[in-house]
Amino acid sequence: MGGIAFAFFAGVFVYAVFRVIVTGLYTVRPDQRAVVTSFGRAERMPGGEAKDPRMTSDEIQRYHYPKVQVVKPGGPYFKWPWQTVHRVRVSTQAVDVTWDPTKRQDTVEAVTKDNLTTGVNGQLRFRVSEENLYAYLFGVASPLEHVMGYFISVLRERIATFVDPKGQKLANSAAANAGDAESSTAKKEEETAVVELSEGVSINDLRKNLPLLNMYMEEQCRSTSGRYGIEMDAALITSIDPPPDVDRALSAINSTRNQVAADISTARADAEQQITMSKRAVEIARNNAQAEVAPLAELATTLARIKAEGGSDALKAYLRNMRIPLLARTQRIVEVAK
Repeated sequence: MGGIAFAFFAGVFVYAVFRVIVTGLYTVRPDQRAVVTSFGRAERMPGGEAKDPRMTSDEIQRYHYPKVQVVKPGGPYFKWPWQTVHRVRVSTQAVDVTWDPTKRQDTVEAVTKDNLTTGVNGQLRFRVSEENLYAYLFGVASPLEHVMGYFISVLRERIATFVDPKGQKLANSAAANAGDAESSTAKKEEETAVVELSEGVSINDLRKNLPLLNMYMEEQCRSTSGRYGIEMDAALITSIDPPPDVDRALSAINSTRNQVAADISTARADAEQQITMSKRAVEIARNNAQAEVAPLAELATTLARIKAEGGSDALKAYLRNMRIPLLARTQRIVEVAK
């Protein structure tokens, strides 16, 4: 009987040693961070709170998380049996914007301001925030799913209200010039034509301004670190594709607008060339007229000086001397009786 009790306690001791020592050792890889919980409660930093300065006061009250003790890469570390190690990968990761654990989809549908349904594709680069691991591990059940839902909501709202900044600037400039009484009618018509060509279909505007759209999405998703413990590294919207029928119609519209723009550019170039040639012709005629007037003006100045210095006799003598070369070349003289 004593041998059985001894074997039982020896087995319990071996199991305890194996359970505490062997399974109590763990390591953390270089691309990981770890948080240790005791009976489900994470080890907190004394007096620390995970606050993101990019969050509003309302968001700070709603997402109030403590700052936990983070285990750095290395090891082996030791934990007690009542403790649990939660490892988190903190390296930059990428996920398609179409990722959704609840359904399978090849594109994200969004409606533009023209009420056209278009498909959006791209990638999202993110990493887990080491400063707010509590929100990522214990804040919500699936933080990445929440972040993707928030991102898609902001993306759809932006696409539905997107306006080409360049076209809007031209439209505002034309509206301001329309109220100016000193602007000419030709200038107004020219600016109106430019604005009409620049105001494209919203899908075209979105395609031309993909970098601007990505910058807006990155800026709007800065607060995800404080909400869900995930930092947005970059938003890469790579394509915005409407349905095939709409795409063909857009291609026809773009071809027509490009042709109109080319015709307008050609007409403006021809008009500018004609204006330049007219200016040159006027300048040449003016120079010729000045060349003909200059000798006459110089002769009048000379005659006035002779008369002022020598009187009428000197002027008559000058005129007589000037007539001699002319008379030598004269073939016929007509004398009018007085």
